[in-house]
Amino acid sequence: MPASFKKRRRTFQGILFKMKLKKYRSRKLTLRDLQKISPESLKNWSAQTLGDLPWHFLRKVMALNGMTRNTSLGHGELEDEAVSEDEEELDIEDDFFSLNDTCTTDSLHPLDILGAVLLCSDSFLQQEILSRMSMCQFALPLLLPALDTPRCALMLWAMRDIVRKWRPHSLAESRGFREESLVLTAMPTISFVRLGSCSFSKSKLLNEVLSPSQQYHDFFIHRDMECGNVPREIADGLVEISWYFPAGRENSDLFSESIAVTNLHGDIESHQLQFSFLMKVSTLLIIFVERLTEREYTLLLSLKEAGTKLYFMLSSEAEKSKDTLGFLKKLVLDLKLSKSHLLFKQSTTNQAQLVKKLRSTIGRITKFPHRHVTMEDMAETARELGIQVDEDCEECQSASKCVKEITAEIKDVAKYKREMLRLQGDLGKTVAKVEKELCRMRKRRTAHLEKYESELKEKLLALHKEKNQWDLTDGLVQFISGIACLSQVERCYFLKWMHLSLDHITRGNLASLQAEYKEKVKTSESDPQELAELGKLISARSLGSEHFMRELAQFYEAEHSRVKQSKLTESQRQFIHLPGIAADLMLEGFPMELIDGDASNIPLQWVTDVLTQLHAKLGGRSRMLVLTVLGGQSTGKSTLLNTMFGLQFAVSSGRCTRGAFMSLIQVAENFQQELGCDFILVIDTEGLKAPELAMLEDSYEHDNELATLVVGLSDITIVNMAVENATEMKDVLQIVVHAFLRMEEIGHKPNCQFVHQNVSDVSAHEQNMGNRKHLLEQLDEMSKAAAKMETQIKEMAILDIMDYDPEKHNWYIPGLWHGVPPIAPVNIGYSERVCELKNYLFEFTKSCSANRSLKDIPQFIERLRSLWNIIKHEDFGVSFKSSLVDEVYNQLSMNYAEWEWGFRKEMHLWVSEKETFILNQSAADLNFSVFKNIALEKLQYGDQKIMDCLQQYFARKASDLHLVEKYKEDFIRCIKTLKNDLKTHVFRKCEEAILTQIGRLKSHNIQINYMKIIEGEIDQLLANCRRSTQQLDDKKLESKFEAVCHETSLCPLQNCQVAGDMEAQLRNDLMNQRSAITEMLQGAGSLKDYRMNSFKMKSKYLEKWLIQRAGLHKDSYLQKAKDIAKSLMDQCQDYIQEKVISKTDYDKTYCRELLRMINERLQEADVRKCYTNAFFEVDLKLHILGEAAHEFQKMHEVFIQEHNPQKHLEKFKPQYLSRFKDLYLEKDSCQKRAWDFCEHCLKPALIDYVNKRIATEIVDDFLSSGQAIKYGCKIFFQFTVEKKLLEDGNFNNYLNYINSYEEFVQSWIHRHLLDYYNKTNGLEVLEREILSTIVNKVRGVLEHAKDIKPNSVSAFLDDFCKALEQDLVISKDSLVGILFRNTAMAHQFSADIQTFLTDLEKQILSEFKELELESKLSNLPLKPQDEMFKQVSGFAEASIP
Repeated sequence: MPASFKKRRRTFQGILFKMKLKKYRSRKLTLRDLQKISPESLKNWSAQTLGDLPWHFLRKVMALNGMTRNTSLGHGELEDEAVSEDEEELDIEDDFFSLNDTCTTDSLHPLDILGAVLLCSDSFLQQEILSRMSMCQFALPLLLPALDTPRCALMLWAMRDIVRKWRPHSLAESRGFREESLVLTAMPTISFVRLGSCSFSKSKLLNEVLSPSQQYHDFFIHRDMECGNVPREIADGLVEISWYFPAGRENSDLFSESIAVTNLHGDIESHQLQFSFLMKVSTLLIIFVERLTEREYTLLLSLKEAGTKLYFMLSSEAEKSKDTLGFLKKLVLDLKLSKSHLLFKQSTTNQAQLVKKLRSTIGRITKFPHRHVTMEDMAETARELGIQVDEDCEECQSASKCVKEITAEIKDVAKYKREMLRLQGDLGKTVAKVEKELCRMRKRRTAHLEKYESELKEKLLALHKEKNQWDLTDGLVQFISGIACLSQVERCYFLKWMHLSLDHITRGNLASLQAEYKEKVKTSESDPQELAELGKLISARSLGSEHFMRELAQFYEAEHSRVKQSKLTESQRQFIHLPGIAADLMLEGFPMELIDGDASNIPLQWVTDVLTQLHAKLGGRSRMLVLTVLGGQSTGKSTLLNTMFGLQFAVSSGRCTRGAFMSLIQVAENFQQELGCDFILVIDTEGLKAPELAMLEDSYEHDNELATLVVGLSDITIVNMAVENATEMKDVLQIVVHAFLRMEEIGHKPNCQFVHQNVSDVSAHEQNMGNRKHLLEQLDEMSKAAAKMETQIKEMAILDIMDYDPEKHNWYIPGLWHGVPPIAPVNIGYSERVCELKNYLFEFTKSCSANRSLKDIPQFIERLRSLWNIIKHEDFGVSFKSSLVDEVYNQLSMNYAEWEWGFRKEMHLWVSEKETFILNQSAADLNFSVFKNIALEKLQYGDQKIMDCLQQYFARKASDLHLVEKYKEDFIRCIKTLKNDLKTHVFRKCEEAILTQIGRLKSHNIQINYMKIIEGEIDQLLANCRRSTQQLDDKKLESKFEAVCHETSLCPLQNCQVAGDMEAQLRNDLMNQRSAITEMLQGAGSLKDYRMNSFKMKSKYLEKWLIQRAGLHKDSYLQKAKDIAKSLMDQCQDYIQEKVISKTDYDKTYCRELLRMINERLQEADVRKCYTNAFFEVDLKLHILGEAAHEFQKMHEVFIQEHNPQKHLEKFKPQYLSRFKDLYLEKDSCQKRAWDFCEHCLKPALIDYVNKRIATEIVDDFLSSGQAIKYGCKIFFQFTVEKKLLEDGNFNNYLNYINSYEEFVQSWIHRHLLDYYNKTNGLEVLEREILSTIVNKVRGVLEHAKDIKPNSVSAFLDDFCKALEQDLVISKDSLVGILFRNTAMAHQFSADIQTFLTDLEKQILSEFKELELESKLSNLPLKPQDEMFKQVSGFAEASIP
């Protein structure tokens, strides 16, 4: 045994000892070990000792946390914080010039930890670790160095499960993509190695090369990362690999095709085996060199025969050494290299240029045919070199051989399932339908009930007999052999190989089917029936191990049925051992199918017997907490569960598995009593309202059955929602509410957690307080409507049917990816928020364990039987399938859409008028309550008007109206929702307008004072110029004017100290408190030191003597007080943000309002019952007002900057100069002033008027131009969109329509508008009509002014603005320049304006014409596409299939 190997082995043993991993060299760590729920697994702790590091790494990587590779120890931070300033002073003689400023002895290098953990993990945990590292975009270990074995190892098996999706530029035009397993994908490999030491970080340079612009990412670990400078002990010789995948965007992609990049850690001279391997597999090899001697030259000369392109990266040190340069010249000649193959990194080299040059070098490789290898090819090379390959073990290879015998027959997935998995096809679906019909008797026509029932039973017996007559196919026999006859390890390998192989086959079948579908759609003569059949084939394209298990379940069910009929004896049964095997698989962590999604059926006897066997294998200790997830398709349900619990539910594998799957998680023994259960049963479900399944006849029924069953089985239900798809969210919520309502009927009230995905704002929970309230109201409305549809006698609220707290049970989670896939890492915020949800769920479970009795497996089976019986007997078929109902309902929907738009339009116009009116009022007339009352009257009138239309519609007594009578409540609820939405919108707009006007008036008054100063200076200048004997020309007049403006000193607006003002108000508020409070306030310091997030509950906030006297527990009251404080801070935070968004100036009333909110809340009964004292009140006020002071100060400073007097002087200087010249030259400037008024005052107001009104006119015009039928209701609109999708034949558009419905539809409407108006004269006609209307009104006001004959221009303009205060906002700041020394006659000024009106109108229309249509639409304050989308996404229609 070589001495070097012995040394490495000793070092490795030392590392294992430090990390307390020695026992796992023989008993490997498994995925089940990590999945186990224990107190330690729920702690959000940092590693404190070296023994903590492997567990810290494993828990972080399983949670997809981007900080996984941070191996620093927590106590180091605490020690740093404890160092005082005195201790930090250095002794100049000893420490001042020390360069070692970072301690590297208290931790381990991340690669050492990774290597040790992998070598202590079994093959399946290794695979899971690398899969999750890949999602985080970490480089993966390709070659592990030889540590406790003489040979290094290639990690082929560990990477088998990684699948990536990307779009090479060759497929960019067709919008196609590739989705393949990494180990099977051939691509160029670029390798980076170093010879000798390197003064700069090779890995960091690599990261810069692979990182997209503005999104740097650490793919490879480097010395500048945290703990990256810790000396490596066992990781030298490790080869890492990472990949780059393009997204099909030429402007942003770094490379046009996918590439693999490897990085050898350590010197190639010390690791020649790894170097030899890289030479053989690499397309391009880049060697980093600082010095060359004879020995290194000889080593590099061996590359002469390599078929690999070579480049050298030379540092500045290499250029300084004559010996190095000499050997380099020889090497260039010997290896026949050109100058371009030498890259230099000098001290003066620009890093960005170097990165660009490296990218260019790599990019050239991808554009031309060079060596492309797969990882399987690499494995062959490794074997030739004597490198160990991880999947060459006997168990893995024997399992692979078994799987190949099965999959060799599979070419066409659909055909294979039809011919080889026969029982779960049409035969199995027919059995499921007959069983349900036997319970529901829905299709009985004239036959007697008993006769019809007898016929169904006979049919069912015949079907079971037919099922039992089929023999096992060869594939099934081999599958049973794989799960029953192999050892436990071989069985795991077998099932993993099945998963990998079947997924690979499925991806190939999916690609070909999609291409065929696309081609047929392009052909106008295509048979619709043929297309429908092909669509069904695509929906049934999946094939996995679960389909083989499903087939075995069908055989088991058929056999059991025959035994029950006494057609078979127990001794004749051949499948009786299968439930025990399935139970073993569940214990090993494999998900088990609960609901057959294709047949919407539960193989009840099979599931029962599997669970019974499981209960027996657990020794009867099987108390379970059942946790389920529901939600729309592609909302990340499976990813959420996998991240939360380390599970392996299928995600993004190209398959569309339907139904529900269950997976078992063990609870550690030391945690079972505290948690109240022995296991967690996690149930993952398919997406509700899946668009591609909507064409199937039983889609609505299937969704309701699925939701009812899993809600009924669960103790905790997670409802997962993607916030960007509001329409789908409503549909899903409706199904969920119905399911919970049905559970209330049988006395089951599970807890419900709402997860809102893709919400990235850190203050999402606080900002969405209003949304949570709206969600609660929406759920209440749905509950009431559902109760009526379910013929409940009593009225139901949502809290009557589910355990739900709007504040605690809503979770806002950022999007999964940080950036744009396929090279985006997982968002750290996603990982952390999911962990918080997981921890809360178990804290919640612990808190409820004393009051909740969880069921064991026998009780779960009984609940499952009961629920399935209820579901089979309940008719979920009320899905609007009758064509007559559809027709009547659609007509009602079209009418309602017209009424709704009329109401919306009327309120939009009213808001526009009131905004204009408010912006023309003085401060004394700005009373929100007045506008609020007027708005309520207007809203009530509009609400009643629609209600009357609805009542009149149903009062017509048409013969078919009874068909939709039961949906009347939906429309009434929709009207109420519409009114509430409009009320919120109207109040907000009015309040914002008032605050804006207050700020404008404040600014205007200041500007007036400054303008008076300027005008005084100009008057003085005018007098001086007139006294001058010298006649001044324009140039001299401008010079003198500029000099005066320059000398005029305009003081900036004064900054106010918001914190000081709020502190004074706080002292006044607390002035009557006792002396202890006054002393506390005196010592509190500045409000600037307080923020809401620093508020902590303290024992001194409670009146302990009262609590003790009442015999109560202090901790519970402390928690209640904490919750109250949190709720109040959230409420105040919403108020603060509302003010900040308004962009007004700070006002003292803001502080008074906050104090009022706090005081009122603290006086409420529930707060008093918490026995809080004045210390609680003071500290809470300090933190809330401290937060407010910080935000309001920033808001105030922005306002001051925007209203700088110097800016206004520069704006009006040309007008003052013009008037100054006219006065000096004694010119009549009436016409010029009139034009200035038209140009600077009237024109902006007219443009604003048109922009405010044109959106409603666009909608009216568009809907009246033959488009009304397409946008008449949701169904017609969807038909229009889907027809267009079929005509276009773009499959990616169809996918976008499915996955991002709301975004796709809004974009589609926008394009439809653009297409329509681009084909006509754009918006020219509408703009002319709107502008003409207001210009005529202006003319009327000017004509009226002739009769009044005002005395001055100032009086005339006051009357003019007053007359048009509901229509136009004339800037008072702009009027200042017009009125300066304006001595013109009012009637002449008015006449001149009239003269210019026609030209002004033409000028505005001309400017409108020059604008691009898309630019116009995007800049409108009210977006027409948004209003039209609301037309076709109404709540009342959400229940339509």
